Amino acid sequence: MSASVQPSPGPVAAQDPLLAPLLAGNRRALAQAITLIESTRPDHRERADALLQAVLPHTGRSVRLGITGVPGVGKSTFIERFGLSLLERGRSLAVLAIDPSSKRGGGSILGDKTRMEELSRRTEAFIRPSPAGATLGGVARRTRETMLLVEAAGFDTVLVETVGVGQSETAVSDMVDMFIVLLLPAGGDDLQGIKRGVIELADLIVVNKADGDLLATAKRSAADYQHALRMLRSPTAGWTPEVTTASALTGGGVAEVWDVIARFREAVGEKGIAHRRAEQARAWMWNEVGETLLADLKRHPGVRQLVPGLERDVEAGKSTPAAAARRMLQAFHGR
Repeated sequence: MSASVQPSPGPVAAQDPLLAPLLAGNRRALAQAITLIESTRPDHRERADALLQAVLPHTGRSVRLGITGVPGVGKSTFIERFGLSLLERGRSLAVLAIDPSSKRGGGSILGDKTRMEELSRRTEAFIRPSPAGATLGGVARRTRETMLLVEAAGFDTVLVETVGVGQSETAVSDMVDMFIVLLLPAGGDDLQGIKRGVIELADLIVVNKADGDLLATAKRSAADYQHALRMLRSPTAGWTPEVTTASALTGGGVAEVWDVIARFREAVGEKGIAHRRAEQARAWMWNEVGETLLADLKRHPGVRQLVPGLERDVEAGKSTPAAAARRMLQAFHGR
C-alpha cells in the first residue's frame, strides 16, 4: 500500500474476525493480531493498519512502563515478582519483552515465558517476546502497535522490557509514561560503569539484590545514585527521579515500587501524561515515515542494481558515502 494512502477504518476493520474477540480480551485473538502487525507482507500490513485504526478508541487507558537493567541484574526475576504483586492488587499486566534477534534466522533467542514461568501461567498476565530485528536501537518496530493491541484487549498495565543497557533505552523511554532502570549494588568507581545517558532517562532507579551480604552495599549505592541524580535534569516535568532498593529474590521492596509509580502519576498528572503521549505519537509518525521510506528505497529495482557497485566504491574509498547516497536517491526518484 502506498504511504500516501490512509487505511480505511470502516468496512475492512469492521469485518475483521479478530476485532470482536480481541476487544473481548480473547488471548488467542490477541496473539494472532500481534503476529499480523509483525508481518512484513503488504496485504497483512494493510489489514493490520485497518485493525489498529478500529481498536484506537479502546486504547490509552493503561499505565505504560519501560524497564531496563544491566546484565546480571535479575531483570526477569524482578519483573515476575513485580508482576505477581500487581495481580495481587487486582491489576492486569502485559509484558512486551524485546529480544535480541538471531543474525541468521531473525527469530527471538530468549524464552521469556520460561524465564517468567509463574507469571505466564496467570490469566491476568500476558507475556509476548518480540524479536528486535534490524530496527535501530534493538527495539521491535511494532512494539508501539503491540502496546495498543494489549490495551484494547483490556490490560491496564503494560511493561516494555528492553534488550539491555544501550541505544534501545532511548527508544523505549519515548513510548512509555515512566522509565525504570534496574542496577546492581555497587560503589565508588563501579558507578562509572553505568552509562550516563541511561541514568538521564530514569524516572526511577531500583537497586536490586538488596538482600543478605549485599544489603548494606545496596543502601549505600542507592544513596550514591540519588546524589548523582541531583546533578542531572529530570526527564519528566513535575517529577524528581527517585531511587529505591529491592530484592527480587526475597520480594522485599518490590511491591512498593508500585507506590512510587502511583506518586509519579499523581505528580505528573493526567494532563502531563496526555501531553507526553501526544509528543510520542507525533515522533512515532515521523519514525514510521523514515522506516517506510527506507524500506521502499531498498526495494526499488534501480536502487538495488546500484547498491553493490556503490558499496564497493565506498569501501574502496572511490566515493564518499554522501555521494553514494545521492546516487541512490536520484535512482529512487527516477532522475
